[in-house]
Amino acid sequence: MMGCSNPHPHGQIWANETLPNELVKELVAFKEYRQLHGTTLLRDYLELELEKQERLVCANGHFVLLVPFWAVWPFETLLVGRRCVSALGELNDEGRTALAGILRQATIRYDNLFRTSFPYTMGFHQRPTDGGDYPEFHLHAHFYPPLLRSATIKKFMVGYEMLAMPQRDITAETAAQWLRDVPARHYRDLQLHRPEA
Repeated sequence: MMGCSNPHPHGQIWANETLPNELVKELVAFKEYRQLHGTTLLRDYLELELEKQERLVCANGHFVLLVPFWAVWPFETLLVGRRCVSALGELNDEGRTALAGILRQATIRYDNLFRTSFPYTMGFHQRPTDGGDYPEFHLHAHFYPPLLRSATIKKFMVGYEMLAMPQRDITAETAAQWLRDVPARHYRDLQLHRPEA
């Protein structure tokens, strides 16, 4: 559903000689913010979201999953660590276990939202591996799922969205509420009573 020729789950690890465009944009913003404020942009952003509570989906002692206010995809989420580490290798055993737990919560919530195996693209962004010092970088992950209001309505990026500005027909707060409200146990494991038609 996400555009592969033969639908299948898979993972990829990319190692580039140069930084990809999206990571460069983040890195520039992170550096500028650190120079101005002396802290990381995602740490301060997370504090604001934790204070407001309206775009949070779920959290544990180490990570928070939220729908960022700038989300382009209807159920796009951002996974941010409560502790500022810059790469996966900096997580301790407890942090890795917490990461696995919140990833499980996130994917179960997606599946439960429309009671289907929910397609998405997900990726971690971590500091460059060129040996440089990146104190501004805060490990995070992006989920970009294409489904809109049901399991059968897919979002396509076309026309105005490609050439001018992305459009989303649901607010970040509404998307977070929908994801919060679905059970945290997988829909296949729930004993659901469906009324007769």
